[in-house]
Amino acid sequence: MTQEMIFDITREALWVGLLIGAPLLGTALVVGLVIGLFQALTSIQEMTLTFVPKIGAMLVTFWISMGFMSITLIAFFQDRIIPIIAGG
Repeated sequence: MTQEMIFDITREALWVGLLIGAPLLGTALVVGLVIGLFQALTSIQEMTLTFVPKIGAMLVTFWISMGFMSITLIAFFQDRIIPIIAGG
């Protein structure tokens, strides 16, 4: 296994991690911005108002995108990692 292979696999692993995490992080960002704007407009400073809806939205997003996350991770392991382990 060469140094170039290790860097290539690491780059692909980071890309897969970004793809898998993007739906959850995007949801948290959008919900946080909307609730922050709502709090600024109404002058409501309740701590649970930001936490509870964000967790709920992230759970729904995780449930919806779980198939995409699983398929992406399985494809990465089947196409890249397992052949390296079996061949080396």
